[in-house]
Amino acid sequence: MKVYQTSDIRNITLLGGAGTGKTTLVEAMLFESGAIKRRGTVDGKNTVSDYFPVEQEYGYSVFPTIITTEWANKKINIIDCPGADDFIGGAISSLTVTDQAVILVNAQYGVEVGTQNQFRYADKMKKPVIFAINQLDKEMADFDKTFEQLRESFGGKVALVQYPVNAGTNFDAVVDVLKMKMYRWKPEGGQPEELDIPEAEKAKAAELHAALVEAAAENDESLMEKFFDQGSLPEEDIFVGIHKGLIDCGIYPVLCLCGGKSMGVRRFMDFLCAVAPSPAEMHAPVTTTGKEVKPDPAGPTSLFFFKTSIEPHIGEVLYYKVMSGKIKGGDDMVNISRNGSKERISQIFSVAGQTRTQVDEMVAGDIGATVKLKDVRTGNTMNGKDIDWVFPEVDYPAPKYRRAIKAQNESEDEKLGEILNRMHAEDPTWVIERSKELRQTILSGQGEFHLRTLKWRVENLDKVMIDFSEPRIPYRETITKAARADYRHKKQSGGAGQFGEVHLIVEPYMEDVPAKEIYKFNGQEYKISVRDTQEINLEWGGKLIFINSIVGGSIDARFMPAILKGIMDRMEQGPLTGSYARDVRVIVYDGKMHPVDSNELSFTLAARHAFSDAFKIAGPKILEPIYDLEVYVPGDYMGDVMSDLQGRRAMIMGMDSEAGYQKLQAKIPLKELASYSISLSSLTGGRASFTTKFSSYELVPNELQQTLIAEHEAEVKDEEE
Repeated sequence: MKVYQTSDIRNITLLGGAGTGKTTLVEAMLFESGAIKRRGTVDGKNTVSDYFPVEQEYGYSVFPTIITTEWANKKINIIDCPGADDFIGGAISSLTVTDQAVILVNAQYGVEVGTQNQFRYADKMKKPVIFAINQLDKEMADFDKTFEQLRESFGGKVALVQYPVNAGTNFDAVVDVLKMKMYRWKPEGGQPEELDIPEAEKAKAAELHAALVEAAAENDESLMEKFFDQGSLPEEDIFVGIHKGLIDCGIYPVLCLCGGKSMGVRRFMDFLCAVAPSPAEMHAPVTTTGKEVKPDPAGPTSLFFFKTSIEPHIGEVLYYKVMSGKIKGGDDMVNISRNGSKERISQIFSVAGQTRTQVDEMVAGDIGATVKLKDVRTGNTMNGKDIDWVFPEVDYPAPKYRRAIKAQNESEDEKLGEILNRMHAEDPTWVIERSKELRQTILSGQGEFHLRTLKWRVENLDKVMIDFSEPRIPYRETITKAARADYRHKKQSGGAGQFGEVHLIVEPYMEDVPAKEIYKFNGQEYKISVRDTQEINLEWGGKLIFINSIVGGSIDARFMPAILKGIMDRMEQGPLTGSYARDVRVIVYDGKMHPVDSNELSFTLAARHAFSDAFKIAGPKILEPIYDLEVYVPGDYMGDVMSDLQGRRAMIMGMDSEAGYQKLQAKIPLKELASYSISLSSLTGGRASFTTKFSSYELVPNELQQTLIAEHEAEVKDEEE
């Protein structure tokens, strides 16, 4: 493959819900361009895109696949992204490095929740969007309805370029209102016959042509003036208007396709090469320090790594975009993201699925792959000598589905840990947390299917059998009123003994509310003289305020750190459920010591017991993590979704309408989110989606608190036995 210049490169992210035909379209594009001699099929498990065993097992794309082909003297880098919402991370990383999004829409089903989600990400990242209505040959294909849904969902910027003459099982022709021609295909597809528009379609075509011309002209003042003067625009000006409109996200052209029969594919690639922006025409990427870096082939060399793949017999395959300059095999680079470690790029490849073609050089804006790097991860920036650019890492969405994971055979725990780390490198939306608090390894992802694919790979490829279970909840414990307790630790076993006595007061800590000077318990007053205050920001959230109020030397100052340690030990394992405690003020006001037997351990143990006793009578409460929840749901399902949420102790915060869908906002306990993705999919037939974000800790209902305490007591008893 020849070296393409920046202006001749087109970087495309191919999006669309599951079943829209992305993988099939890519096969057709490769076939029509001559890159492959025979088209594969998803059912035949022989497509260029879906080549991983897990993809062939499930019949779905799991990983974004980079495909390169040549057309009309342009290099097209296509990233075929999974359609399922569970694998949205692949779409986000792809949009990060491409300049154009193409969203496929199935003519049978119209705009789906996946369409909405993918458009939302493309729009947020300011990427141009082209819609392609696919599968027009299917019996239930309804082009007009689908187009209207596009207009309703995404507004007046949606502009028709083509429409089918006969959508359905007899589909074989489209009217192109840009070129004002009709194209008809033979049953095998490929190169169409160019015809004049039939008389019966001329009025409709003329009306749609005028609308397209106006939509194109709106993106350029000189074109708009020309349009007002002449009432129309020549074809080359329409292309210019659409091109400018795409760069500014001012127009969303709509094309027609039947990828399965290679109908409309050539025209689709022509359109991409003519109007899709090159990397040089898009807004320059910005480094973490705010520096704009234009994709200049003559500039310093810089690479951004956006994807890692682990492949048999090869190991890590690392995919990059050339952000600036040129890269050649044998170039020495510096990994600025990992302490400036040096790497040699031994080989560079142009990629078509698992087929890699070695090339001599790639210039700014191009996308390629390399292998055998020592210490490069997804999200890293590598630069030439004396360049300190760092590009922001990909911003992935928060996980939606959590499970505790463990090897069925405990002896394979270490091996499983290595596998999970490797898989996280491939797909950063698989998040692994080894929780000391919960005593579990927690695997989080975008949905049940997302985690199920990981399980299949671990068990079938790595031969490690694993179990999933519902993870424990990271509860917190706190108190609601002041309480007092004392405890004497005394132990005598010959020789030096142990002695320590601690008197303390606990109360809830609230910001800007100071400790009182006098506390009263059971009719007795306790006067507090603050000698020292320590404010400790707890790793798990909240604070501990530790006040030394010892007067008269009843406890030496040298024992105060030991007392604090005893309290912290109990804060790390709360008295009610063993969960972390937070937001407590502790005042140590008295105690006793022995001139010989007192030591740090004695006071640590005494403080631990005194704190525990006081905590239990201070109106102790359990807090649970509450999450902000946003659900995007078709209006027809709103009632069912709301009823389900109310059964999950959710608090509805608001409702809104957004792009044809209802947006429901709520606050919901983490415990109730455990299998929410499965439930929501079942309720809505897979047509809804949701996002979550941690909000706060709130008190659990009293009946749930009693249940949690009883469960903990039973667990402790079992462990002791």
